[in-house]
Amino acid sequence: MARSIWKGAISFGLVHIPVSLISASSSQGINFDWLDERTMDPVGYKRINKTTGKEITKEHIVKGVELEKGRYVVLSEEEIKAANPEATQTIDIFAFVESADIPMENIHKPYYLSPGRRGEKVYALLREALIKTDKVALANVVVRSRQRLAAVMPKDAALVMMMLRWPSDVRGLDVLGLGDDVAKPSLSKKELDMATRLIEDMTTAWKPKEYRDTFEDEVMRLVEQKAEEGEIEQVEKTEGSSGERKSADVVDLTELLKRSLGGKSAGGKGGDGKASGSSKRKTASRGAAKTSKDANADTTEPKTPKRSSK
Repeated sequence: MARSIWKGAISFGLVHIPVSLISASSSQGINFDWLDERTMDPVGYKRINKTTGKEITKEHIVKGVELEKGRYVVLSEEEIKAANPEATQTIDIFAFVESADIPMENIHKPYYLSPGRRGEKVYALLREALIKTDKVALANVVVRSRQRLAAVMPKDAALVMMMLRWPSDVRGLDVLGLGDDVAKPSLSKKELDMATRLIEDMTTAWKPKEYRDTFEDEVMRLVEQKAEEGEIEQVEKTEGSSGERKSADVVDLTELLKRSLGGKSAGGKGGDGKASGSSKRKTASRGAAKTSKDANADTTEPKTPKRSSK
């Protein structure tokens, strides 16, 4: 079982449900370390006084809020701590809403809620009640000294808690300055019908195993290849890439939709043509890597770089 990051209880009226909080996401990434190119020594960070340019030690650093340019109000660690809400270890449900009422842009991060000892039945009770009423619970919770807004909802046999952004942290659509040509467009029936048909042709099931971070895969392939060859060189741009992206030309919408539909008909709904091309590229990459490895068979095999998991 995954390690919990918080233990507490769901407060639901007079009902008390012991739960553990487990992150539902993991951040896979590549750690790019800063190095001195002359010696390959790691490069670190220093605390610098921006006025004098001199390094400053930690004990001389305080926290302040800038009221206006160059004028600050300094707060001590004790004052900042006192302003934080009390950590009650409780997911305090205060309302129930329709899940569709929560805007997508307010959703921040998912967590799984695991039932605590002797809390299985009441945990299941809340889950089934949420399913029956088709509602989600809004709650306040303090995690790591920060008060957060959350939504508790059922997922299969479990309960999930979605951390939400505070409404004041989410910008409104007015920042886009959308005009009537977008808000109240003049679209012909033909254009709308073709756009609808294109969406229907491209509609498929959710296939999470097919969605990958290709940048990370390509960087790790390059790192492993360089490690095997013992080379240190500048990464070159891939063929067909350009340094600057050109602005798209304005084209006739009907013609663009026709071309899109034509491309789907030629390639097929399942996208087999694209998958085939991808497969060929992967085969070629493996072949190149194998050739490189054979050519360096009499050298000491280096360690394979590892991906980081945050």
